[in-house]
Amino acid sequence: MLLIGIAGGSGSGKTTVVNKIIGSLPSDSVSIISQDAYYRNNGHLTAEERAKINFDHPSSIEFSLLIEHLDKLKEGKTIPMPIYSYLTCTRAEESIPIAPKKVIIVEGILIFTHAQLRKRLDIKVFVDAMPDDRLMRIIYRDIEERGRSFKEVLEHYKKFVKPMHEQFIEPTKKYADIIVPQGGENHVAIDVLSSKIKSNLE
Repeated sequence: MLLIGIAGGSGSGKTTVVNKIIGSLPSDSVSIISQDAYYRNNGHLTAEERAKINFDHPSSIEFSLLIEHLDKLKEGKTIPMPIYSYLTCTRAEESIPIAPKKVIIVEGILIFTHAQLRKRLDIKVFVDAMPDDRLMRIIYRDIEERGRSFKEVLEHYKKFVKPMHEQFIEPTKKYADIIVPQGGENHVAIDVLSSKIKSNLE
């Protein structure tokens, strides 16, 4: 089993890179673990308190559960990946069964901030993008998927996303084995990464 971590700032194009890697590998050989599924369950908080949650801080992630699940996958066991809602800031009662495969991709903005998680990753990839490009993607995503207004997106970016990126996410680039500039548009870097993964599988 090959554990691959794909990190990078919010809106950097991580999902595009992941999808292109999956498309280059044999079908049914990859399982995806999303960091976002492991945000802490905040159902006990009031609506006002939920609005203040900093999703870009490492403390918002239940890393102990994520690591436990990765270890179980390594042991050949299927794990119940949580389902998290940004709208309610809670986990659903249901979960998504993730089976162990030859390649496990862990994707998320904060995954390189945790030393024990980093140790478990065989290949660490940082997807890089210009701040303006990331902001445009964040605006589109947060309005379409998270129900925020344009003003709310900009306020959230200024208060949480930008300072947390500079404090926690950008510094983890130093841990990467491979850096992919220009996000999902860098076809050469993605081809090199896909070739590396295929060679390891063989």
